[in-house]
Amino acid sequence: MTRKVPCAGIVVLDRVYEFDRLPLTPGKHIAKGYRENGGGMAATAAVAIAALGGDAPWHGRVGDDATGATLLGMLRRLGVGTAGATVVPGGKTPSAGITLDAQGERVLAVYPGANLPDDAPIPDEAVAGAGAVLADPRWVGGAERLFALAAARGIPRVLDAELGPSDILRRLAPQADHVVFSERGIVDFTGIEEPRTALAAAAAALRGTVAVTLGARGSLWWQDGAALHLPAPRVQARDTTGCGDVFHGAYALAIAEGAPVMRAARFATAAAALKAARGNGWEGMPDRAAVEALLREGWEA
Repeated sequence: MTRKVPCAGIVVLDRVYEFDRLPLTPGKHIAKGYRENGGGMAATAAVAIAALGGDAPWHGRVGDDATGATLLGMLRRLGVGTAGATVVPGGKTPSAGITLDAQGERVLAVYPGANLPDDAPIPDEAVAGAGAVLADPRWVGGAERLFALAAARGIPRVLDAELGPSDILRRLAPQADHVVFSERGIVDFTGIEEPRTALAAAAAALRGTVAVTLGARGSLWWQDGAALHLPAPRVQARDTTGCGDVFHGAYALAIAEGAPVMRAARFATAAAALKAARGNGWEGMPDRAAVEALLREGWEA
């Protein structure tokens, strides 16, 4: 068994503004709280994997700016390897403004950075000893390079198929053998709004494992020619930011450890639910003991 899961994709500095209710009108709104957290799909997945006892080297791009230096320092402090990071002279590191309400719902405004080239300096040895790899669609060159290296060694490839241009999702999804869509991502991929129908269409177009996460409603998994619903635990959500990324990271780690798909899905569901209840960005990641305790306790549909 190995717990190494190299991750390729985006890292973001999240600037979070807290409100009792999300502002819905133009004008000046006074936040009751503010914090800065690390974010980004693949980077957050890597932090989750590290918190759960895995080894998650992160491969991605940042600018040579203060934001990039801050994020790399945060990743290292939380146990994520950053030797595969590319610091781009003159580049601007991604950042996001997030408004968050008391129920954990949020609105994100994401700046994807600038002058960050798509070429992928991921070395062959990056996947040595890995049990799985994970990539997101925000760095296409990195995802394709990591998937190609993993495929050559028969290593499972997990795509965090989040909202993005449909041509990019259609390009990357066939290169993975575990494609886990967000609810908005599968609409982009299929053009179909109803999740079960969309999942059936996606499964017909792809090989391997195909699923869609539905937030507090759990997830759907294409199993034996039908959509299988996996419910999520009921929690009092403090902040849902990054929960999907935690789900993907925990799922990839469980696959790396040799878990069957539905056991890995349940492990990921528990991890994401605990993250929603804890909030607090990267600092709020659940550890292995907390996830296993929730799995033993179980939850109702």
